[in-house]
Amino acid sequence: MFGAVIAGFLISLGLLLFGKYIKSKYFFLLALYPISLFAYFSGFITKINQQLDIVYRSEWVPQYGINLDFRLDGLSLMFTLLITGIGSLIFLYTHKYLYGNKHTDKFYAYLTMFMSSMLGVVLSDNLIALIVFWELTSISSFFLIGFNTEDEKSRKNAQLALAITGIGGFFLLTGLILSGNIIGSYSIQELLQSRELLHNSPYYLPAIALIFLGAFTKSAQFPFHFWLPNAMKAPTPVSAYLHSATMVKAGIYLLARLTPAFGGHIYWNTTLLIVGAVTMLYASINTLYKTDLKGILAYSTIAVLGMLTMMLGIGTDLALKGLVVFIVAHALYKASLFLITGIIDHETHTRDVTVLSGLREVMPLLFGAGILTLLSNIGFPYSLGFIGKEMIYESTLGISGPVLMWSIAAVTVISNIFIGYSGYQVALKPFVGPIPEKFEKIKPLSVFLLLPPVLLSVAGIFYGCFPYIADEILLKSATLSVTRHFTDLPLKVWHGMNLTLVLSILTILAGAALYIFRKQTHRQEEKMELLDAVKPEQLYNYLKTGVKRLALFYTQVMHNGYLRIYIMTIILFIICVVGYKLFTEVPIQINTSSLSTFRLYELTVFSIIIVAIMVTIFTSSRLTAIAGMTIVGYCICLMFVFYGAPDLAMTQFTIDTLTSVLFVLVLFKLPPFMKYARATIVTRDLLIAVAFGTLISIITFQALVSPAEKEVSRFYADNAYLAAKGKNVVNVILVDYRGFDTMIESIVLTIAALGVYSLLKLQIKSSDKE
Repeated sequence: MFGAVIAGFLISLGLLLFGKYIKSKYFFLLALYPISLFAYFSGFITKINQQLDIVYRSEWVPQYGINLDFRLDGLSLMFTLLITGIGSLIFLYTHKYLYGNKHTDKFYAYLTMFMSSMLGVVLSDNLIALIVFWELTSISSFFLIGFNTEDEKSRKNAQLALAITGIGGFFLLTGLILSGNIIGSYSIQELLQSRELLHNSPYYLPAIALIFLGAFTKSAQFPFHFWLPNAMKAPTPVSAYLHSATMVKAGIYLLARLTPAFGGHIYWNTTLLIVGAVTMLYASINTLYKTDLKGILAYSTIAVLGMLTMMLGIGTDLALKGLVVFIVAHALYKASLFLITGIIDHETHTRDVTVLSGLREVMPLLFGAGILTLLSNIGFPYSLGFIGKEMIYESTLGISGPVLMWSIAAVTVISNIFIGYSGYQVALKPFVGPIPEKFEKIKPLSVFLLLPPVLLSVAGIFYGCFPYIADEILLKSATLSVTRHFTDLPLKVWHGMNLTLVLSILTILAGAALYIFRKQTHRQEEKMELLDAVKPEQLYNYLKTGVKRLALFYTQVMHNGYLRIYIMTIILFIICVVGYKLFTEVPIQINTSSLSTFRLYELTVFSIIIVAIMVTIFTSSRLTAIAGMTIVGYCICLMFVFYGAPDLAMTQFTIDTLTSVLFVLVLFKLPPFMKYARATIVTRDLLIAVAFGTLISIITFQALVSPAEKEVSRFYADNAYLAAKGKNVVNVILVDYRGFDTMIESIVLTIAALGVYSLLKLQIKSSDKE
């Protein structure tokens, strides 16, 4: 399993480095990677159905309990097959969809990295490893959403998705670390076995609140949903993959995975129930007012994600089984709908549902795939979507409390009617009616474009007709991973005439009636946009604007380009922090009796230093100032020699000499001396200088009377030769004990040199200046 995950990152790196040498006609061969993974994971179906989990363990940072552990059970197997199976079709579809694009190699690199990141999420058996792959999905999706780098909206929407999911990832990291600390381990399996410990912990509520924030942002729950419709600027293969089996399902996967540990508590179930129901209803209403095919599908996806979250909130065995079934059903029909939309856009160059019609005449096979997909979307009998919705309706009718039961059931039915209506708009509307003349010359579709939606649509109907096959192969073991106990809930095509069947029929007919009698128009969409001022996205925009203004203010104040302001700020900070601790916590003792008698040569050097400093301060000549500072430096070198540090003195002498030479060389580039005429500035600087000098003097006197701790110095002196084979203690400290620090310092200097070189080489054209 480790190789299956890591291989994708290596392939991605290879494509970024050498992909430009691959000809466009060979990119479809990259589909062999997800196909091979699909076959690899399919080989574990028998073992998983026998409740034999496949485990891989590898130590990473074992002293902190952070390991690169993977576990394949029923739930993770279901997701890996969806990720690799649908991913294989996306790889093939992309070959034709982006054929001839000069950046196709990079697209496949990002797509491969994204798929491997998702596999890492669903296979991880360690909380920290999970969050690492979780964040990698956000980073790789950023590149995918912003693939069209020339488009400003693509770039902004990619940043939006990264910001929302990245912030959510930070909260999730905090929640998972808190959960790991509660049980004393970061192992997911140990977490799932610590239900009572978690529920009784005083940190249970903070932990689930943080986990909710991470999952809700990833799975586009209200009010964090707005990044998902904006992500529609991504190429259609990305939209199909993100919205069907991967990124937006990551939050659902996480909540399902953690349900055995955190579920059953009133706060867990109630929060998921309310947030899911609100998201479902809000998003489904939005589908009524969208005219862009991808916009319709985006909000219908959010509605389904809300429905899945709501099922986790209901939390019964039937609800969790329905959750698993509908995850698969939705992945199949939603991926197909997106791919159909992509083909329509690719061939007609529009996604406007108000102008599309009659395409069945030029795309008959795609029309057939659309009809099959529509059947699963609306929950028509003998489709997997029908079985999933029946279980959802039955679960809502099993909620305790008649008021809550009928409220949730009504919201679910209404939302599904609107979701069904969106299916009619996408899968039926573009194909029926008269065909416009401009669409009559559309050429036959490539097999790479046509095959993926056909296979997905057929799969939705096949498993709807023979649900026991999907149940025995995949769904039963996946449900077991969530419920943690066997549930005797076999999937059936026919459950008899009952209330759930009536609700299913009502959903189909009401959605069809809405499609027939309601005409989608741009004016309706414009009216809906009037509510943008009160939408959560607007709040995000306000916050973003506020953060930018705060950053600008901070930059203007703290990074204004004046070196004297930087030095003044640093000194003031030291005075405040060190001075506060010194005068509040340390008993100050100034004892001059411990000072040794000054010798004549020492007094001479001290006097020279004082005179040189005064000359440096009051002179109006730069050369004189440099000479004064050089004299100060040389005098300090003499002090080092007096007190037995000749090597330090030589180093200081070399640095002072080089610094003086460099100062002289750049003198002619500097502006003339400025004399501050205002007395306030001079007074301010004098007060700061006196305060800082006084503080340093007090610290020096305090150090003389404080007991000296020499354990560290003795350690270096005792071990310099024995451990590092060096006779010069200072050199040993710099080269051996602080070798890593010295290496990092050299890297910092290299980066600074590169920055200076870039600034010197940068030539801005006059046309580029604002």
